[in-house]
Parts: sequence; structure tokens; C-alpha cells
Amino acid sequence: MAADETPTTVARVERTFAFVDLSGFTSFTDANGDGPAVGVLARFRADLRSVASHKGVRVAKWLGDGAMLVGVEVEDLVEAIIDIEHLIDVHQSPLPLRAGIASGKVILFEGDDYIGSAVNLASRLCDLAKPHEVLAPASLWSPLLVNTQATPIGAHRVRGFADPLELVRLHLAA
Repeated sequence: MAADETPTTVARVERTFAFVDLSGFTSFTDANGDGPAVGVLARFRADLRSVASHKGVRVAKWLGDGAMLVGVEVEDLVEAIIDIEHLIDVHQSPLPLRAGIASGKVILFEGDDYIGSAVNLASRLCDLAKPHEVLAPASLWSPLLVNTQATPIGAHRVRGFADPLELVRLHLAA
């Protein structure tokens, strides 16, 4: 099969993706050493596993001081990310979370990986997010999201996407 061909037996699935990252991990490690960095990372991973399990979403892969999560239901994944961001603050982590979330049809690749625009967008939104920020396309947010509010932040250029995208900042409802 040529590199530009799509296999005919492609499984397309609707999923929601989030990329999360501990902001400032490299600087923290440089200033405090590997031991304290591993302690922060271990706590983060334990908290993320717990919240993901409770919300019914999956940690698809660990990415050093971050992770990629996948969920079938938008609401479950959004609430998981909002909950983990809040939990990191409650536990007074020295490193804040930043995250990007996106949803859409993607290719289920080799049974355990995902290829598609939604994956790429979630990753790029995480890169764009500032510490303590959870970004998503405006089209993802719904008033049905329990305990979650959205603040529109306007159209932004996102690396790799031709047109500016309307984005929202998601946060725990007051």
C-alpha cells in the first residue's frame, strides 16, 4: 500500500481526547533535582489514574510529565480534566496543570492508537494553554456539562490548522 493510501478496513470512531501537561516540570527538575520531580510526577499520575477510573475515561498513553486521555462521552472526559485540575490545586502541587480537549471522528489505528484531527487539536490546545488553563474548541462546550463553565476567549490560530478556531477556557463552575 502506498504511503498516501488509507486502508479499506479503517475503523472510524467518535472519541474525545485530552492532553494534559504539568507546566514547568523541566525547570522544577533543574531547580529541585530528580527526586522531588519524581515525587510530584508520582502524585500527579496517581491522581490522574484515580480520576480517570472514576469518570470512565482511559489514560491512553503517558507522555513524561503529561498524558493523553480518551473518552467515549464528551462530558465524562471534560469533567475528568476539570476534576484533575482542581485536585492538583487541592493537593498544592508545585506544578500547575494545563490541558487541551477536542472531540471528533478519528481512525482507530492498530487497535490501540488514534489518528485524526481531534487528536492533533487536543495536543495543540494543550501546547497553547497557559498554566491552570483548560482549552477547548467552542463547539465542544455544552450547557449540559455538569460543574463546568466556559469562558469564550475568541478566535485563535492553532499550529497546523489553516483557519483560526473559536476557543473557550473551561473551568469548575462556581
